[in-house]
Order: sequence, then structure tokens, then C-alpha cells
Amino acid sequence: MDELKELVTKLERAFHDRLVSVVLYGSAAGEDHHAKFSDLNVLCVLKEITPRELLESEPILKWWREHGHPAPNIMTEEEAHHSSDCFPIEFRDMKDRRKVLYGLDVIADVKIDDKFYRAQIEHELRSKLFHLRQQGARVLSDPVALMKLCLDSVSTFCTLGRHALIASGVHSKTDKRAIVRQLGHTLKMDVTPFETLLDVREDKPGPEGNSMGDPGELFAAYLQCIQRMIEFVDKLE
Repeated sequence: MDELKELVTKLERAFHDRLVSVVLYGSAAGEDHHAKFSDLNVLCVLKEITPRELLESEPILKWWREHGHPAPNIMTEEEAHHSSDCFPIEFRDMKDRRKVLYGLDVIADVKIDDKFYRAQIEHELRSKLFHLRQQGARVLSDPVALMKLCLDSVSTFCTLGRHALIASGVHSKTDKRAIVRQLGHTLKMDVTPFETLLDVREDKPGPEGNSMGDPGELFAAYLQCIQRMIEFVDKLE
């Protein structure tokens, strides 16, 4: 992708030999990449990070955000090698799906400490559910806004569902639809709300009998699925 190449070029020009690695990770680096919906998550590793590096990165980060992408994660080598116990979800995503765009593969030798993995999954699920409820309460009478809220969040909950499966010992897929099917089978729950949202998000006709229906009802069923995921993770050892 041209924007990724340009990002790497800008980082090289700004940091020269202080730039250690640039890594694309997550769905954009995997088989389930969707040009319209997959965020370009980038890890930028520098030898050190001082106010100088932050100042030099400012115009690059501004340019990248103006193109609609999340700001790159900027870390030192030491942080990249010793932060996996604090951010096991993020580093597991990097381990599972990544493309080195520049320099060293700093993630290759990172060990994932599962000590706090389950707790982080539950924390992320609960905090994002609380946020979804709060935002939903503001737009419940607006079907268009309510649907957008659901569509904007479904990818995140699919990702957290994948980590919930991994934490339970299931060899999880990476494709979002495959993850949803696995969640339905493992948790023995109806995942129609997830399937419907993925259909709408990708402008695909839903499976037979799976129309969008009333956004308010869809939102309620969606919340129930997320709550079921939280209960599942909460019971894991």
C-alpha cells in the first residue's frame, strides 16, 4: 500500500539510524484484511524516545491521522521486549499477524506472559461494553446513529472474542466470520447479531432469514452476546 510505503519513508527521513523497526500488525497484516474496514496498526520502534523524537514525529503522526489511520505505537527496543506482560492482547496480535515494513523483526523473540491475559480480556470486554451502553443511551431513538455505533464496534468485539477463545484453549481463527462461528459453537449462543452486523458492514445480503430488522432489537441482542462473552471469560481459570 502506497500510504504505508510513504509512512516508512517519512520515518526513515526523520529518524535515520535511530529507527529500529516498523511493523504492520493486526487484521491488515492477515488473511482477513478488508481494505475498507481494517485499521492500519503500526508499531514504530526507536533506539530511544526523548522530547526530540516526539517533536520530530509530530508532523508524521498528524499526516497519518489525517489519512484516517490510528496513530502508530511508538516504543523503544527495551519497551518492545519487556512490555508483553502489561499488554498481552496487543503483543499476541503482533505475534500472530505482522509484516515487517522496515528493519528488525523485534517481535519474533518476544515471549507472551499469560499471567494477566485473561484479566486483560475481561477488562477490555467490560470497559467496552460499558462504553457501548453509554453511547447507545444517547442515540436509542436514532436508528441510523444506533446502527453506526454497532457497526463501529463489531470489529473490536470480534477481536476480543478471538482472544477469549484463545484464553480458553481453543485454536481460534483470525477471520471475523470464522471467529463468530467459533464463539457460537464454544459458548453455545446465538451469534446472529454479530453475523448481521458483519453483513451490513460489508454490504452483503444476510443469510436466509437474517435481515437487519429493528436496530433497537439488534442492539439489545448484540449487548446480550457481549454479556455472554464476559461471563464466559469470567469463569476461565
